[in-house]
Amino acid sequence: MDAKKVLEDLKRRFPNEPEYHQAVEEVLATIEEEYNKHPEFDKVNLIERLCIPDRVYTFRVTWMDDNGNYQTNTGYRIQHNNAIGPYKGGIRFHKSVNLGILKFLAFEQTFKNSLTTLPMGGAKGGSDFSPRGKSAAEVMRFCQAFMLELSRNIGPDCDVPAGDIGVGGREVGYMFGAYKKYTRQFQGVLTGKGREFGGSLIRPEATGYGTVYFLRAMLKTKGDSIEGKKVLISGSGNVAQYAAEKVLQLGGTVMTMSDSDGYIYDPEGIDRAKLDYIFDLKQVQRGRIKEYVNEYPNAKYVEGAKPWFEKADIALPCATQNELNEEAAKALVANGCIAVAEGANMPTTPEAIKVFQDAKILYSPGKASNAGGVSVSGLEMTQNSERLSWTAEEVDAKLLWIMENIHENCVKYGTEPDGYVNYVKGANVAGFMKVAKAMMAQGVF
Repeated sequence: MDAKKVLEDLKRRFPNEPEYHQAVEEVLATIEEEYNKHPEFDKVNLIERLCIPDRVYTFRVTWMDDNGNYQTNTGYRIQHNNAIGPYKGGIRFHKSVNLGILKFLAFEQTFKNSLTTLPMGGAKGGSDFSPRGKSAAEVMRFCQAFMLELSRNIGPDCDVPAGDIGVGGREVGYMFGAYKKYTRQFQGVLTGKGREFGGSLIRPEATGYGTVYFLRAMLKTKGDSIEGKKVLISGSGNVAQYAAEKVLQLGGTVMTMSDSDGYIYDPEGIDRAKLDYIFDLKQVQRGRIKEYVNEYPNAKYVEGAKPWFEKADIALPCATQNELNEEAAKALVANGCIAVAEGANMPTTPEAIKVFQDAKILYSPGKASNAGGVSVSGLEMTQNSERLSWTAEEVDAKLLWIMENIHENCVKYGTEPDGYVNYVKGANVAGFMKVAKAMMAQGVF
């Protein structure tokens, strides 16, 4: 395989999809050496078949707002690869959603799901609809209209969506209700459901908890721990909130949280009581993070900025893609940051990743460190299939085992001659090899 040639061809065939190109480039650069050890892969054009989604659904979503006016959005579902299990991946409702972003997310999801050791393929979907500023009735009508089309192409043994940015328990509930109505089937076809109708304990916490479990495993390779460390967290949604909760439980101090408008920095640290306030602000009041300083005036709010220029030991980007650039990475390294674990999908630019790796600090890509969410989604699928519910302790123990197993595989494939663990290479090679072997075994279609 000539990685450069493959990428150039994909750019020619699929222009104006920079996030997809970025994701593919990062993976190809790290798996090229391992791939070329297997000439049988090239014989069946495996790399191109792995990069291009199995299928892409694009559809119009028409819904009525509270004023009786009809609105139109675009819906998508990218079914990327199902070599190792049913398609699995979140649904994102955000104004930034487009085909290129969802293709990158589905591509990444394929390898992330492979790393979990659970039988799940990769997919992603969503719409350029944003729940922000909409009433609950408007969100419900949109979800019902979205599911009217999507329901024809998903199922418990075909494609199992979940939540993502803009899609929480409320939206999943509305979509599940619509799916059940349209199909007359009560199936485990969405994960992240309410506990009352098939949801799993620890699912809301899973991505944030898993990120911190992975961080702890990384630090352990250096004989270090989270205890006593100052931590910068971006985002203030589900992933960021529960990452912050787990950091506090393990003895760390959370210094920042953010949203799309800016970030707050609390020099005294965001303790349990302050985090509870943020939970209420974001989940109940659906407010903005800047309101934090009204409640805690010793904190500062910085509008239109990211928290990466504050001084701390650890950074957890938990917001969105490409939020941490080269300049921010250099500032983190200069300020003594020793570890970066991604809670979001591809939040670090390639230039920033190079800064971290050149400085030999601990850095993990999202496909490894944020795989906790989809792992517990997979465990929810298992519970639905068995018609059973596991205890929180059982699910949390399985999540911890999965994250430590992912870390072990990253170390196995990513340790360089000088002992530095290249977690990007380790995650990509480990995830790729499992999918590639499954594809080879199943023949060419």
